[in-house]
Amino acid sequence: MSSKSDTNAGLSLSDRVGLLVKDLRTEVPDCVATGVIDMSTGMLMSVETVDSHPPEVLDMLAAATLELFQGRNVTMIENIFKERRGIVSDRHYFQEILVNSENLAHLFMRLDSADDVVAVVVCRKTVNVGMLFAQARRVLKDHGRL
Repeated sequence: MSSKSDTNAGLSLSDRVGLLVKDLRTEVPDCVATGVIDMSTGMLMSVETVDSHPPEVLDMLAAATLELFQGRNVTMIENIFKERRGIVSDRHYFQEILVNSENLAHLFMRLDSADDVVAVVVCRKTVNVGMLFAQARRVLKDHGRL
């Protein structure tokens, strides 16, 4: 059986990211928005939502994601955790972060294949959190390397 990463191998990076976002949007339960952020540039690579949002709001999502994963204090905490646990690695310590707002659940996940890329999945707060994690992880795994 071939995986989506095998099928998508001949596509451009932009097309592969677009398909990842589309699959997250359709396969994660109660999903209202998905996006992929390049942490090295702070740019939103692709987004798909059920509502339209002004570009400045989407840019703020990218900036907030960058701060959430690589802000000065977060990086300091990661380094302390790695040091105390004897971990010697350039890989980031925090891989997934779940943020619950008034009406939504926001899941931020680093891609295994690209530590500097984060997928964001936004669902209604009524989502089963276990299914949110399971489906989002499955989709990321199915897409393999970007």
